[in-house]
Amino acid sequence: MTAGFPETETVVDTHTTTCCIVGGGPAGMVLALLLARRGVPVTLLEAHHDFDRDFRGDTIHPSTLEALDQIGLADRLLQIPHGRAEIAEINAAGQVTVIGRFNRLATKFPYIMLMPQAKFLDFLAAEASQYPSFRLVNGATVQRLVQENGTTRGVRYRGADGAWHEVQATLTVGADGRFSKIRSLCGATPIKSAPPMDVLWFRLPRQPEDPADRITFYVGSGRMVILLDRGDQWQGGYVILKGKYQEIKSAGIDAFHADLRRQIPWLGDRVNGIDDWKQMAVLSVESSRVPTWHQPGLLLIGDAAHVMSPVAGVGINAAIQDAIETANQLAKPLLAGTITDQQLAKVQQRREFSVKVTQRFQGIIQNRLVKAALDPDKPFQLPLIARVLLKLPIFRDLPARMIAFGVGRSRVQR
Repeated sequence: MTAGFPETETVVDTHTTTCCIVGGGPAGMVLALLLARRGVPVTLLEAHHDFDRDFRGDTIHPSTLEALDQIGLADRLLQIPHGRAEIAEINAAGQVTVIGRFNRLATKFPYIMLMPQAKFLDFLAAEASQYPSFRLVNGATVQRLVQENGTTRGVRYRGADGAWHEVQATLTVGADGRFSKIRSLCGATPIKSAPPMDVLWFRLPRQPEDPADRITFYVGSGRMVILLDRGDQWQGGYVILKGKYQEIKSAGIDAFHADLRRQIPWLGDRVNGIDDWKQMAVLSVESSRVPTWHQPGLLLIGDAAHVMSPVAGVGINAAIQDAIETANQLAKPLLAGTITDQQLAKVQQRREFSVKVTQRFQGIIQNRLVKAALDPDKPFQLPLIARVLLKLPIFRDLPARMIAFGVGRSRVQR
């Protein structure tokens, strides 16, 4: 099974499991939890030593809260300090337009939960650790697929100790994000599109008197800024035309401060806390999906299978829905010890339509709203069709439903 590897790669130990998940983000962690609670032996490999990384998505959508509620975990998660957004709105030069009211949705959780992703992942890991069939390995950098007669049988990785380790598994799941190593190793090539923007992520202190209970897009002078509540901090996204970062950087940090104050006057002198471009992370926005998510013994989910634009923050929601559907379709076959190509294909069949529609929805917003907001030569105004639809009861909650649930939502099977 290990033929073809360099002889210098001395494996210090080999672990055998049923499902090996690579990537401890929301998709990988939720899948590991759902499989472990059904008794499937699962090993989760995470390249980092913990989950505390900057500028990850901090939104937890109603569909995810509903899924956690189905397995009795939502109330425990809600005990962790968090923010809630009941409204999404656009503030264009002081003129506010509500584009989504989550508090009108028919759900037990009519809001977007705002929580640092590290806390969410720590919570999921702690819950999964209660099951004896769950094993988490941090500091595991996967470098090879273990294959036999064209079927993936596990992975080989360098551990935190620098040595080579091997996991042999019935199924290997790549849940390792937009720069997926597993996707690269298996030769899957995503079909990409180029949304018209990039995002600069930054942090600023949050004051008790600051606005709450809403997600606001501040638009004006060819710029768009969003602030997300992280408790004592704001996570900010400064949206720019694709490829314009160097131009903005060349204008200087003082110009950046002045623009933030112009867009969001109540931030005041807090913006001066950003005194170095290294305090920001540049997200080169893309949207893509691989034509086929599976190969014998291997499955891609989440951003490894389909990179979502950050528009509406639905990428985490889509990844977790992938994880739920994967557990629903594959838990029983994994317990039986065999996985067929047809069973793997069923996961993609169940999820691909939703992903395609969501990416189309994002594309419309990017090309109709974001592109207009980033045009410095024209005052921003919502398209007439959007203004009309937002006033009609039958359509006005459609944006909120799409953000909250996507195109349908999977229910966790017992």
